[in-house]
Amino acid sequence: METLQRTANRGSISTGYDIDNSLKCMVGEGEVLYRDPTSGDRRTFTISFWFKRSQLTGFGADPYFMGQGSDARFHFAGDTLRWMFDGNSTELEADGVLRDTTAWYHIVIAVDTTQGTNTNRTKAYVNGVQYPFNNNDWPSQNAESQWGHDQRQFINVKYANNNTGDTSYLNSGYYADFCWIDGQQLAATSFGEVDEDSGIWKPKNLSGLTFGSEGYWLKFDDSSALGADSSGNGNNFTTVNLDANNQTVDTPTNNFCTLTELWRFNSGGTCTITEGATKSAPHSSVWCGAKGTVGLSAGKWYWEWKSTGQADYMGVQTDGEDNIYSGNPQNNQMGAFFVHDGEFKIYDADSTSGRNDTDIDYPAFNSAHIFACALDMDNNAISFYQNGTIIPNSDGSTPGNYSLDGLSNKTVFPTSSQYSYTFEWNFGGYTKFAISSAQSDENGYGNFEHAPPSGYLAICTKNLAENGG
Repeated sequence: METLQRTANRGSISTGYDIDNSLKCMVGEGEVLYRDPTSGDRRTFTISFWFKRSQLTGFGADPYFMGQGSDARFHFAGDTLRWMFDGNSTELEADGVLRDTTAWYHIVIAVDTTQGTNTNRTKAYVNGVQYPFNNNDWPSQNAESQWGHDQRQFINVKYANNNTGDTSYLNSGYYADFCWIDGQQLAATSFGEVDEDSGIWKPKNLSGLTFGSEGYWLKFDDSSALGADSSGNGNNFTTVNLDANNQTVDTPTNNFCTLTELWRFNSGGTCTITEGATKSAPHSSVWCGAKGTVGLSAGKWYWEWKSTGQADYMGVQTDGEDNIYSGNPQNNQMGAFFVHDGEFKIYDADSTSGRNDTDIDYPAFNSAHIFACALDMDNNAISFYQNGTIIPNSDGSTPGNYSLDGLSNKTVFPTSSQYSYTFEWNFGGYTKFAISSAQSDENGYGNFEHAPPSGYLAICTKNLAENGG
């Protein structure tokens, strides 16, 4: 378990092959892909893809990566990988867990049942490391599977004899560089390598691979054809309930901040995290919160959000023992929050009601309005925006730039505190709310409705590597 988490791709990597796009899929919206193969090698093949988990709970059943026929399945069992070659008698479970929602995982399943040694017939790799299985349900020598057979193959769901699969088994997360190699058992090194500078496992350009007649390479780089095959074979997938809004720029080579289910402070309930970990909904009548996956201690950073109401909190907060609390999550915290009812509050470890309470000139609220936070950790200041315009002080003084001296030399995280209303977040990688103007930061990263202020950047690993954080 520790090794799996240690090798996860969370950080920046040096220049080389870039993956530009990924595909966001979510539980509850029936977002799947499928194709009908005609023939293929049922003994020897390799599956390779990158995956970033966005949801650890709330599944009706085990979330699936793939399914084909009635007995060929690849899915999570809890937080472990489970691979079914052909029926319950040949189901292997990897020895480790994948619970890091901040990271991209590279997953490879390599099969060759012609091998004389049973442990060589199915191999699993996570971020370049071969992982053992914790049972011995190996396929017999020369066994043929329903994988690669002329039965419908699904991505992001279990098998079914229809176009949507068994939607009780949908997965939730981001896919990138999804490929099938027909007729070859390849090691992870065919698809990735260790970055010399960072030591992080990173993707290779797959254009030089031989995919085989039933092989494919889904890059998700055409928003109008997300199932398009880039292998040259024309083995395209049909998409179901997927459109251009499912394409994202959150990728293994530029990992964006999202929300994490592994840290959700609460006073009796927890926020529900959905929509690729970019939406937080409160527990009924209980204060709760959500936190971003990236901590910030230097640099200038920008993100946007929408809210269904105007009384809950959005801002930043430290993480650590000084944030042990009871009751309302703001109380006894160190952080700064914009309150939609016209207040800005800074909290420290000795305050239960907030200090530097500042009235702001807050325009009328509308749930369609897009708010934004501009965080300056170099100068210990924070500003808030509404529909691209900075929200000023009510007395007409210099707008924004509220002092965060109390957070100097601290690490803070984008944080919400919610009682009644739902937030939709946009860190620039993916967001549920529609983007009409498609603005990026000055480095060309992110997808925002409004242009970030000069010098402020999207929270992503390329910006963090180049500008600190």
